[in-house]
Amino acid sequence: METSSLFLFLLFLLWVNSTILYVLAFALFVAWSVWTSDMPLRRRIQMATWSPSREGNIYCKVSLDASKVVEWLKKQKEKGKEATITHVVGKAAANALAAAPSLNGRILFDKFIPFETVDISFLVVLDGGKQLAKTKVVQADKKSVFDIAADLRHKASKLRKGEDQNFKKSLGALQSLPTWAVRLLCHTVGWFSGCFGLDVPALGVEPYPFGTAIITSVGMMGIDEAYAPFTPFAHVPLLVLIGQIKDGIVIVDGKPEVRKKLKVTTTTDHRFLDGAQGGILIKTLKELFENPSLMDDKE
Repeated sequence: METSSLFLFLLFLLWVNSTILYVLAFALFVAWSVWTSDMPLRRRIQMATWSPSREGNIYCKVSLDASKVVEWLKKQKEKGKEATITHVVGKAAANALAAAPSLNGRILFDKFIPFETVDISFLVVLDGGKQLAKTKVVQADKKSVFDIAADLRHKASKLRKGEDQNFKKSLGALQSLPTWAVRLLCHTVGWFSGCFGLDVPALGVEPYPFGTAIITSVGMMGIDEAYAPFTPFAHVPLLVLIGQIKDGIVIVDGKPEVRKKLKVTTTTDHRFLDGAQGGILIKTLKELFENPSLMDDKE
């Protein structure tokens, strides 16, 4: 009888302790949710995304004479064809990825797997900077600068008008979650979609949602030069950041001249890139900026 009573008493204590743990866990969940609830969703995503860097990245900067490209874009606009420096840099990045296939891929279980197409993403600012979205251009290396510009304008317009259903689904899934849950969801879904190529329609996530490279511009903010940090759940090896076009001195035939100068910086995952691929990227950028007529070929 005493043994039975002791056993029942121990079970009761176990039940009480388990209940207390569940209550504490729930209270912690509620407290954490309330603690982070006053932060905008974008800030919660930022907090959930990054931790101290432990991996090897390669940072590169190239200073370009943009005078010829600026003049070429003006002439094209007179013909009714509109594009910007951002689209030109995106086109150059796509061409470079096509020329350096060992950079155009993903890593899955420590193995490099190449992509069949060259897809790149552009970041789009929404709501005056309160939100940031992406739009992906598929087979960018096979499209002209103006095809890329038209594709980006169409998709960016849908985002700004609130007509992009995938973006609305993604926001809806993250809106009410605390930071730790945003972190778990973003990294889990990002790994399955970005590495395995799985489609997650319920969350508005397509296979390989960011492609191989992310292009973003800070020139409109008056910033000449900056470097973008990797977004871990994007699973891309290349980030390209475009600065502001400014007048600068360039030596031409031994004489100083005032030209339009542009700084473009890249952040690259060292697992994908070595000097050879980096050289191809810089060479492709310089070729298009020195000979913008090369972009006429596929129009």
